[in-house]
Amino acid sequence: MKRDFYEVLGVSRTASAAEIKSSYRKLAIKYHPDRNADDPEAEARFKEAAEAYAVLSDDQKRARYDRFGHQGVAGAGGGGFSGGFDPSVFGDFSDILGDLFGFGGGRRRRGGGVPGADLRYRLQLDFEEAVFGADKELTYRRLEACAQCAGTGSADGELESCSTCGGVGQVRYTQGFLSVQRPCPECRGEGRRVTNPCAECSGAGRVEVERTLEVSVPAGVEDGMRLRLRGEGEHGLRGGPTGDLEVQLSVRPHERLQRQGSEIHEIVELTYPQLVLGTELDIETVHGAEPLRVPTATQPGAELRLRGKGARRLDRDEMGDHVVHVALRVPKPRELDSEQVELLERLAELEGRKVGDGGVMGRVKSLFH
Repeated sequence: MKRDFYEVLGVSRTASAAEIKSSYRKLAIKYHPDRNADDPEAEARFKEAAEAYAVLSDDQKRARYDRFGHQGVAGAGGGGFSGGFDPSVFGDFSDILGDLFGFGGGRRRRGGGVPGADLRYRLQLDFEEAVFGADKELTYRRLEACAQCAGTGSADGELESCSTCGGVGQVRYTQGFLSVQRPCPECRGEGRRVTNPCAECSGAGRVEVERTLEVSVPAGVEDGMRLRLRGEGEHGLRGGPTGDLEVQLSVRPHERLQRQGSEIHEIVELTYPQLVLGTELDIETVHGAEPLRVPTATQPGAELRLRGKGARRLDRDEMGDHVVHVALRVPKPRELDSEQVELLERLAELEGRKVGDGGVMGRVKSLFH
């Protein structure tokens, strides 16, 4: 049986994306085949860690795994892992292992473009917007390729080869038994230098601009979920790919309702006669007012359901329930008149139960005079 993916990576179920990536990187370095030649156990651990990372680093796959376990991601990047690397899942493998094994300078390729950074945006939603979905407008700032110099950073388009690294963008160091490559400190891994900087971007190749974007938030999202918008992050340098925009969802709490997955919960207080004799209520759900019959002899703490009046399930086209938690409402003394107090005393007599202690009922009655 497969081990739990969180256990494989040694992280908690609430671990952030950065924690998951960091843990995977350590395991990949430890069990990499280049370091463990002819060690089948290390190779198995390496593949196991890679499979876990392939699922937990992807927001949608992680959500399915959290809900359904291994079965929820079978055939979707989480089952039958062959040990190969899917660029759509891992990106550039050197971004994970860095340059410890001479794979290159992080995500940067020799003499090539530099990928743009990923950005984060926190989007606040009302309770109902999370339930039904919404079209939202995001405004944020990002670095985009300078139009004046076409992203080269050079006013005349001319770039000279870096003399320190010979134009490859990397320099090699020796650390013990490892031969390590690092981005060239002179050209920052570019392999080329700008001699005549562009006046618009000062040779950086990118300028900061304000961007407005329409995003459709699907129905059924919850607080803390994330949406990844591919290619909406910062532009890369020298033709490098654009980063992504990660939208972190924050749902404002409702004054009366609470979400638990696709279920919406509410506490409704009823009086003793209503619980004993039953009653009919109008419950305000997110879908509008719905009638609810409270059966006779309903006990405090009982749960009554309005089927299909909750939130939409993200994993399938189905609505959850609106759950009413019944509570007993005990009136305060000033909310009772003398006739109600007498009726309560009479009920206690009929049940053969003692009420009041040391003249309590007398003090209660005095409140009405």
